[in-house]
Amino acid sequence: FFPLTFLTDSTLFSFSHCCCSLPRSVWLGCSSVAESLCALRCLQSLPSSRAHNQFGNGSVAGLRKRTSQGNFEKEKDLCIQLFDQWSESDQVEFVEHLISRMCHYQHGHINSYLKPMLQRDFITALPAQGLDHIAENILSFLDAHSLCSAELVCREWQRVISDGMLWKKLIERMVRTDPLWKGLSERHQWEKYLFKNRTNEVPPNSYYHSLYPKIIQDIETIEANWRCGRHNLQRIQCRSENSKGVYCLQYDDDKIISGLRDNSIKIWDKQSLECLKVLTGHTGSVLCLQYDDRVIVTGSSDSTVRVWDGVSGEVLNTLIHHNEAVLHLRFCNGLMVTCSKDRSIAVWDMASATDISLRRVLVGHRAAVNVVDFDDKYIVSASGDRTIKVWSTSTCEFVRTLNGHKRGIACLQYRDRLVVSGSSDNTIRLWDIECGACLRVLEGHEELVRCIRFDNKRIVSGAYDGKIKVWDLQAALDPRAPASTLCLRTLVEHSGRVFRLQFDEFQIISSSHDDTILIWDFLNVSTNGQPERRSPSRTYTYVSR
Repeated sequence: FFPLTFLTDSTLFSFSHCCCSLPRSVWLGCSSVAESLCALRCLQSLPSSRAHNQFGNGSVAGLRKRTSQGNFEKEKDLCIQLFDQWSESDQVEFVEHLISRMCHYQHGHINSYLKPMLQRDFITALPAQGLDHIAENILSFLDAHSLCSAELVCREWQRVISDGMLWKKLIERMVRTDPLWKGLSERHQWEKYLFKNRTNEVPPNSYYHSLYPKIIQDIETIEANWRCGRHNLQRIQCRSENSKGVYCLQYDDDKIISGLRDNSIKIWDKQSLECLKVLTGHTGSVLCLQYDDRVIVTGSSDSTVRVWDGVSGEVLNTLIHHNEAVLHLRFCNGLMVTCSKDRSIAVWDMASATDISLRRVLVGHRAAVNVVDFDDKYIVSASGDRTIKVWSTSTCEFVRTLNGHKRGIACLQYRDRLVVSGSSDNTIRLWDIECGACLRVLEGHEELVRCIRFDNKRIVSGAYDGKIKVWDLQAALDPRAPASTLCLRTLVEHSGRVFRLQFDEFQIISSSHDDTILIWDFLNVSTNGQPERRSPSRTYTYVSR
């Protein structure tokens, strides 16, 4: 027995407290204080039901120190011999049963023993089994930072990354999914080294490893140019003979197509800025246009929609439906939507350039319908009656009205759930099309907001004040972002009203009442010892996110 003087008051209190909370059969069955303390200690580390079962039988043999080392070795050898004779499933079942009878301390000891046994360098092991492709496929999901770390693990990991051309695959993945990467690959000519199997023309993995940080640096430079307003500016003088002004435009890598107030459509070479072709036929100003690989479709103040051959410039079709000027149009996937000063919206089935039939006329606006946009789910229209109306694309039925602008709405764009609109109340509004809620109001323009476009990062707007503003879209969608941080830059070069603009990751192309088309290039910003061209930031500041 332990001498009672060995126990402190706190020990006695803990002991008596534990005993009072345990079944009497447990602690009364112990032959000594020492055994009672051992029992309590094990009870704290065992599940209550198992502890009760063990001590309920009065057995404490498992808590005592092994007395005969020789007997243990013999018994252990016998158990191992029997264990080796069993099947794998029987062995697993036996070990599970054995572990279930152990205390928490023993579980921890076994866990520490098993942990290193369960660890495997599978990236090194797979190539040894002839499964290099699996190791490469696993590492191909890493981002750039993780791929750098993986190269430092060991020489075998580095070899798998190099032989698998994983830096090349990472860049290819970014080019497929990010328009900025794709645009850089085309403009900087390294696209020719991508999406090719191993040939003599394909550089080694080290080339792509060194290329990646250069691409990141280019992207950071472009983003900084957008934020700071650094750009190279090119100007096309349209030299209209009578009425001056460029109402609409669209561009690609090779050309710019513009619709002019003088009733003509002019096609410009995007590199040389020379006029390649002039299309005539409308008897009124060309107010809107859109083109694809095959056709150019234009709407005019002469109330007609004309379809032109995209190569020859020949008129293929003339649609006479609206009673007044055709203010805007959109077409995609066999569907075309036009809107007019006559307050109506026409929905057309566009089987081909010569086979276009009217499906439905949408009526509901109380003033001129200035702009339309659509996708597979909704047709969205905006009007001088201060409202935006949403219609079902499939059924052409009315869905809801978005109210909020104080004056007529001149422009909008719709994509996914987001609608962005500009109005003669000088504001821009962001809307959730599904619930009709206004998410944000952007203020800053001093006159009517005439044109607006957005992508995943930015909103770019042009107004009758002659200014183009670049807004942070993600900040605008964050209700916590202060209004003073939303406008990143104001671009001031036009001397007249801005009628239309389009932009991508590298540039803005805009047209104006001043009879010019401006190309704002944020990629090829070259100082050559001259001061950088910057547009004033006014009172707005940019907060890095």
